[in-house]
Amino acid sequence: MSESLFQGIDTIIIRVSNLERSKSWYLENLQLVCMYEDPIHQLAVLDTKSATSLTIWQTDQPIAAKSTTSSYPIFRTSNAVLALDQLKVNGVQVSDLITDHAVTYFTFQDPDGNILEACQVHE
Repeated sequence: MSESLFQGIDTIIIRVSNLERSKSWYLENLQLVCMYEDPIHQLAVLDTKSATSLTIWQTDQPIAAKSTTSSYPIFRTSNAVLALDQLKVNGVQVSDLITDHAVTYFTFQDPDGNILEACQVHE
């Protein structure tokens, strides 16, 4: 049996228009921790409390996230209702809560309109 080429996903990159503003937003609203910051490349790597980090990386290009065509991270949560309520209290734009037979989830946006999702898996 041959060894796999990849051992998982290291990080997910989200492009932002202002690194400092976005870093503050992700740390305050999502309670992530900055593990590494590179001022030369204008990026910050955030700890998601899992094997995959989140890298916010400043760009001078327009950011145009679309829910039907954009890739986006889904954050695991043990309580989607509580997560949604806390984000609302913080003034984050959130969608309605959706529940089906397997999951409860909602989407929300960062200051640049990047799409993010929170999902609670029913067990």
